[in-house]
Amino acid sequence: MNIAIVGTGYVGLVSGACFAEMGAHVTCIDVNEDKIKKLSNGEIPIYEPGLDEIVLRNQREKRLVFTTNLRDCLDNVEIVFSAVGTPPDEDGSADLKYVLEVARTIGRYMNKYLILVTKSTVPVGTAQKVKATIQEELDKRNVNIEFDVASNPEFLKEGAAINDFMSPDRVIIGVESEKAKALMTKLYRPLMLNNFRVIFTDIPSAEMIKYAANSMLATRISFMNDIANLCELVGADVNMVRKGIGADSRIGNKFLYPGCGYGGSCFPKDVKALIKTAEKKGYEMQVLKAVEQVNENQKHILFNKLNKLYKGQLENKTVALWGLAFKPETDDMREAPALVIIDSLLKAGCKVRVYDPVAMDECRRRIGNVVTYANDMYDATLEADALILLTEWKQFRLPSWGVVVKSMREAIVIDGRNIYDPKDMIDLNIKYSCIGR
Repeated sequence: MNIAIVGTGYVGLVSGACFAEMGAHVTCIDVNEDKIKKLSNGEIPIYEPGLDEIVLRNQREKRLVFTTNLRDCLDNVEIVFSAVGTPPDEDGSADLKYVLEVARTIGRYMNKYLILVTKSTVPVGTAQKVKATIQEELDKRNVNIEFDVASNPEFLKEGAAINDFMSPDRVIIGVESEKAKALMTKLYRPLMLNNFRVIFTDIPSAEMIKYAANSMLATRISFMNDIANLCELVGADVNMVRKGIGADSRIGNKFLYPGCGYGGSCFPKDVKALIKTAEKKGYEMQVLKAVEQVNENQKHILFNKLNKLYKGQLENKTVALWGLAFKPETDDMREAPALVIIDSLLKAGCKVRVYDPVAMDECRRRIGNVVTYANDMYDATLEADALILLTEWKQFRLPSWGVVVKSMREAIVIDGRNIYDPKDMIDLNIKYSCIGR
């Protein structure tokens, strides 16, 4: 099959590479000429384990190509995926200008039947806007060309995206016609042969499923953070509470880990967008508003713990941060708790030393040189008055505490992910603080 994917961001590039790995001939399109040039030369712009190998292999085997011109490939493809960005507007709703621009381009230049499939996360009702936009352009041309729209939301976890695509929990496809269903079935047949679930729905339901799934996961995280904060006040251990409620088969143990708040490109944006979608329909998402507020508060909790330890006297203190990305195995810092904590520390007059295995360049791009970028995790702790762990990278799990303590001015460790044993910290004479214990 010949398909096109518009947008070579995280979703578009991973999807394009994986479809090519499954045997499809994929053309990836982006308006950013420099990005396309780099991709054509084998330079991968994002960090995702295993992605570079798949991209390079399928480029060599001529199943994956990159271009800036959507118009030229429309006559040769059966399906076009729209994986362009849907950034939040100032009011929190999803900005659909890039999605609709793709639709306009297709309406202007298509000459035969094709399906435009929305891969980006978009509000319920977007497919109808896309369909109307294409039809409007066809009407301007005074041509009658059959087409379909579909919704195929992505459920990729950063750091595990390749496996999520190739071995999915489920594939959701919203369609309006049997013709579209047959063509999408043909594309996803390799996954169906391996007994992965491909679920066909109507389009509005497919659009809603993505928002509902991410909002549920965000809700579990904020719920556990709320419980963790209460555990500290009443003397309970949130780890024991988490295990106890997770053993209930109705609840399960996924996404019950407390921490310093969720971030990334999906949860914050999707929760906001679903709240805004409801408001436009005259309905208030009371639970999600609370989820969002809890998460914003949680991003300040580690700074508040440090500030309390030093009784508000943080000026000229040196604070080391381990981890900058919002989660391990990615360099993504969108909505990362690290950005909030760095801002609070700098406003309090602290000197900040940071280290992350892959997100240093991304941090420098976002905030410049207002912090000191350490050479390694131990260099970050040099002459530090406190160490805050923000991202649970594997290399942070078993540090040489003797080296850490010796390099610090004062042995204070604030664990934002609960990965260390409090008893071990006591034995090492480290002043230790974590979440919910």
